[in-house]
Amino acid sequence: MKQILQSLRNGKTEIANVPVPLSSKNSLLIRSSRTLVSAGTERMLVEFGKAGLIKKAKQQPDKVKMVLDKIKTDGLKPTLDAVFNKLNQPLPLGYCNVGKIIEVGDGVTNFVVGDRVVSNGKHAEVVDVPKNLCAKIPESVSDEEAAFTVLGAIALQGIRLIKPTLGETIVVTGLGLIGLLTVQLLRANGCRVLGVDFDENKLNLASKFGAEVVNLSKNQDPISISESFSRGRGVDGVIITASSQSNELIHQAAQMCRKRGRIVLVGVTGLNLSRDDFFQKELTFQVSASYGPGRYDPNYEEKGQDYPVGFVRWTEQRNFEAVLDMMDAGLLDVRQLISHKFDISKSIDAYEIISNNKPSLGILLKYPGIEIDASSHTLKLNIPSKNERNNKVEKNQKIKVSFIGSGNYASSVLIPAFKSTNVELLSVISKAGVSGIFAAKKFQFAETSTDSNRVFDDKESDAVVITSRHDTHSKFVLQGVKYGKHIFVEKPLCISLDELEEIKSKYNPSKLLMVGFNRRFSPQVQKMKDLLSSVNDTKSIVMTVNAGFIPLDHWTQDLEIGGGRIIGEACHFIDLLRFIIDKPITNHSFSRMKSPSNDTISINLIFLDGSIGTIHYFSNGSKSYPKETIEVFSSGKVLRLDNFRKLTGYGWKNFKKMNLFRQDKGQKACVKAFVDSIEQGLPSPIPFEEIIEVTKISIEIENS
Repeated sequence: MKQILQSLRNGKTEIANVPVPLSSKNSLLIRSSRTLVSAGTERMLVEFGKAGLIKKAKQQPDKVKMVLDKIKTDGLKPTLDAVFNKLNQPLPLGYCNVGKIIEVGDGVTNFVVGDRVVSNGKHAEVVDVPKNLCAKIPESVSDEEAAFTVLGAIALQGIRLIKPTLGETIVVTGLGLIGLLTVQLLRANGCRVLGVDFDENKLNLASKFGAEVVNLSKNQDPISISESFSRGRGVDGVIITASSQSNELIHQAAQMCRKRGRIVLVGVTGLNLSRDDFFQKELTFQVSASYGPGRYDPNYEEKGQDYPVGFVRWTEQRNFEAVLDMMDAGLLDVRQLISHKFDISKSIDAYEIISNNKPSLGILLKYPGIEIDASSHTLKLNIPSKNERNNKVEKNQKIKVSFIGSGNYASSVLIPAFKSTNVELLSVISKAGVSGIFAAKKFQFAETSTDSNRVFDDKESDAVVITSRHDTHSKFVLQGVKYGKHIFVEKPLCISLDELEEIKSKYNPSKLLMVGFNRRFSPQVQKMKDLLSSVNDTKSIVMTVNAGFIPLDHWTQDLEIGGGRIIGEACHFIDLLRFIIDKPITNHSFSRMKSPSNDTISINLIFLDGSIGTIHYFSNGSKSYPKETIEVFSSGKVLRLDNFRKLTGYGWKNFKKMNLFRQDKGQKACVKAFVDSIEQGLPSPIPFEEIIEVTKISIEIENS
């Protein structure tokens, strides 16, 4: 299918061929008929992409600080690799979609196949959208009109925050699409409206919709005009729908307001507020979060958990419905806001208009209607066919590998690591298709798909690498076992004891099952293990992990999806101590700091030979401090490893230090060991019993 993607690195916009997504739980699969280009938001993304690195840095100073902190701890090259990998990832554009439902996911009860719906789906021929981000379209509202619904909801949410009452005077600064929709909705609410802009055509439309206007291109003064407009009292509120880096718009809004007036920011402006502006008049200021309550809440948007109407009257979905009702009643006219129409195949012309600041308002994209069958979910790439590749590699019989998951870690670390071992890359699976097509082209996979079953059904595939979200790992591991594949699963193996027991009961030792516990393969850890092998004594280890803060709403913190940080990441370090001591763990305990996230914890391990280990996994430290340090004490000797770059020995006769130019956490060596074991018919580089032991302890600690 066709989808519009944009590069954040160079600003290039392209019409890409992408596999059709599958319907997912609590979501709708929609065949698009129209989408609307959001000129303001999408112009900003294009301009950011075209900007040089220095300009990008100036626009995101917080990201620059993160980069500088990472350079201090990880080194320059790994940091630059991570930054450029992020910038190279294509960004799907669009969030104003209209189409018909062609498939309903599990958990959806209030929609049926054939319903016409609006959604915040992308510019693509088929989109998979959570049910709470969709709304049915009334019969009298055309697809072209309905395409304005999401922008209308943004305007409506700004209005709800300013809480206008009948007869109040409201200024709308910025008369783009959202501004003109705001004008109409305010007028329908019984407000007197004053519109402010430079563009005469937009000012004329605002006048048609019942607003009085201020033409900034003619040097008209909005402050003096608003004074007259409000009969000398000051306006009741200002809604800013403009985009500007200047702080002047907020200052101007404050000057126009009466005492205890309200200001709501829907657009983007500088936010260096003057205390005097707000103090003297006791003004209120609020930033509007997109379409309404529920936005950016994964429980609402991804899991489909609606807010009770008695407590949250207007959610983002109910705002969609309200806007559609206004169109249905003839109170919201969007036909006059359409300036251009393009077929999806000509959509690059639309972006030429907005990137060159040519006069425009609503730019609609039309979709001819794609036919979907089983093959639509897979895209073959223009590289040699499987048979041609087999003829070329018949002599050395390359291992054939497929990937489930193509996110940032997979595309920046794991896929390059596997490619460096000279395996043959067959399929790469991604849920939405976009990251998959990027990875497939970059690393020369034979195909990319949105159907994970494909990698298990493919008899040519020798091994499957699982890098999807944690809650899917167990399912894919069991599928791999059933179909006789070698399996490399990025940690964790699974997130529950029930899943662990099922994997144990169904595991087939004739095929490798390996978890990406890469730290044990680091060259410096290998050196530590070699040095300690000559010490016939118990050991004590202290490992400090400066894990860093992750917000509570991040998917890794969700126990149902990510399993929590102990299962999702601290398992790495339990495995590392298990490897260094090389004895089973006989007892474990922990002390957890009381906090909302419960991810600052000290884990104590006791080993069969009497050795002890402590892992301080802390989320409350500074990012500028090294992330991982290990200290091993035994027989009057000490080894200290700082962030997998600097290994120092104390009390060792023939060893003082082993320093690396760049950080090496063992990812490449881990992957190579897995591939070598398959090729040479060797046992798994990490014994299955150790994987089960470490996973079980991680889950028990998190569950406690």
